[in-house]
Amino acid sequence: MKHFLTGLAATAMMTLFLQPARAEEAHVAPVTAYMKAHVTGWVNDPVIIGAIKAQNAKHANLSEADIVALDKKWRAEVDAADKPLITATLGNAVSAFLKAKQADSKGAIAEVFVMDNKGLNVGQSEVTSDYWQGDEAKFQKSFGVGKDVLFVDKVEKDESSQALQSQASMTISDESGKPIGAITVGVNLEAL
Repeated sequence: MKHFLTGLAATAMMTLFLQPARAEEAHVAPVTAYMKAHVTGWVNDPVIIGAIKAQNAKHANLSEADIVALDKKWRAEVDAADKPLITATLGNAVSAFLKAKQADSKGAIAEVFVMDNKGLNVGQSEVTSDYWQGDEAKFQKSFGVGKDVLFVDKVEKDESSQALQSQASMTISDESGKPIGAITVGVNLEAL
């Protein structure tokens, strides 16, 4: 009887620990469906592809130390009055394109940004807290895995809007099918 109760208690404990994981996974299907229906149609737009290719060429010889220095510069600019790197990125054609897609989403897109093959921001709809995404799961589990990959991250509460969102990241490939960068879309789960 003692072994039965111990086994029952262990089963109950495992069930409790597994519930949050199952509940968190429930968002993956609607986020994936949203991405397929509303993002994949424009992710390979020539504005995005051209900008990624140009930045990949510009950053081809960056060392890891160069990347870290750019990221530190961006982070310092977030709270500074003078923001040359942020202003240049937010003012480019890709950022204008992404801002329009966010505006057209009727609140479903909380943020969207495109990265080059090193995980550096190419363009974005909103200011990100950092410039280098290459050390994060959003880049490593999309671009880092290869062509046609979609990674849906966990649900988090957006600090500014207090809305629940999940970041979905996709590899972006050029006309030949070669991965050249990635896109991350913050999907507002409450707007789906």
